[in-house]
Amino acid sequence: MHRQCRRRAGGLVLALTLGLAACSSAAPTTAPSSAPTEAAAEAPSTRAQQPIANGPSILHDAIELRQVAAIDSGAIRLRHNPQDGQLYLLNPVSGLFRLDPAGNGPPALVAAPASIANGATPAGMAFAADGTLYLVANQRSGKETQALIRRGTPNGNSFTWTTLATTAPYPASGNQFDHLFNGIVVSPDGTEIYVNSGSRTDHGEVQTNGGAFAGAREEPLTATVFVLPADATDLALPNDRAALEAAGYIYAAGLRNAYDLAFAPNGDLFAVDNGPDADYPDELNWLRPGAHYGFPWRFSNSDNPVRQPDYSSAADPLLHPDFMAVNTGLYQADPNFPPPPGPFTDPVLSRGPAAVIYRAADGSEQDGAATAGLATFTPHRSPLGLVFAADPAMPAELRSNDETLSAFVLSWGAAGGTLSDKGQDLLHIQLRKNADAYEAVVQQLAYDFANPIDAALIGDRLYVLEFGAGAAIWELRFR
Repeated sequence: MHRQCRRRAGGLVLALTLGLAACSSAAPTTAPSSAPTEAAAEAPSTRAQQPIANGPSILHDAIELRQVAAIDSGAIRLRHNPQDGQLYLLNPVSGLFRLDPAGNGPPALVAAPASIANGATPAGMAFAADGTLYLVANQRSGKETQALIRRGTPNGNSFTWTTLATTAPYPASGNQFDHLFNGIVVSPDGTEIYVNSGSRTDHGEVQTNGGAFAGAREEPLTATVFVLPADATDLALPNDRAALEAAGYIYAAGLRNAYDLAFAPNGDLFAVDNGPDADYPDELNWLRPGAHYGFPWRFSNSDNPVRQPDYSSAADPLLHPDFMAVNTGLYQADPNFPPPPGPFTDPVLSRGPAAVIYRAADGSEQDGAATAGLATFTPHRSPLGLVFAADPAMPAELRSNDETLSAFVLSWGAAGGTLSDKGQDLLHIQLRKNADAYEAVVQQLAYDFANPIDAALIGDRLYVLEFGAGAAIWELRFR
């Protein structure tokens, strides 16, 4: 993931946990999209309002904004516990916190990181319907890393922790492309957990970590979503693709960094995925068992150009020096690139009008709402905080029904580049299944958040977590 700081965002970066790039200069606030579509009438207003000074700007007349709490910087996850009705924040440095969504008091510490993650660095969490908490963490040892998955059983105001699974150590790249294990979701019936392991490369290039791992690209334990039994104890996940497949642990592959996963009301599993340092779209993928989503052979629905023998980075209009893989010369013709493993599954196609700006083959900026759409989001937006709306309290036009799925997604915001759509906003996504694929209509509802990183939905109230200095938790109520 690669980000850009704005408004109140600070420079605190947990690079090894999140794969974040350090923030640099400020950029103009994202403007509301004006591209016409059939669905444009869904938004009652496109006139920006800022109900709270220095807060986000709202583009929908039916949204009420409230600041729930000002919080310390560095929190990365926000989850609703369906058993006690509280919000829980995960900060890799300071621990697990509980917060009353009604705003009655500041977040209260539940447990320090050492007690919930056995000394590893927490990176993701998810609640089951019965209040069991599943937590993902990563531990670095020398030039290797390994993941730890913990299960917290409710015990009064805290949790009793056991280890569900541990991976074998595997090679770290030693730079910001170590995306590690992070996103996690529990199946609707509570019997399985789905865990994302991000890539260790930007685009499948060799990453030796100072020569320690000759020829190393992706590993069996990277760029994959795993499925594990929720009631398991002390599973050992080897860094061996054949063994992982034989055990039934691989759910979907070819995902660069599916940092957030969510089940839709109809039971379909979706994930947002971050593209590489070149100007290729970020993705929304409908995850299906055994499917491969292309990384690193494809980005979105385009081939990785370094696989072509005549590739020249100097002639590539999709490169911009703001990004590490570009300015360190990692985009070069790669004659030893491994052959593709088989057929690939495309991301969700978005018709816009929001978040569909892209770079054409001639280097010009184009609007996917006026062309054939985009699969799925403007490059470098870094989509996060995916949630689906189904509660009857939500207005009908913003909740799922028998014909369409309704979702919300945040954007951390682009870390650089010259595309005009920088993100740091809230999008509403209306998904309609067409044969064996989904298409999306995307509207911008609010913008000018300070690096929003996660969201939780309770009834008709969406809670947005910001990351940097001066961060807050915002409540957006849909009337």
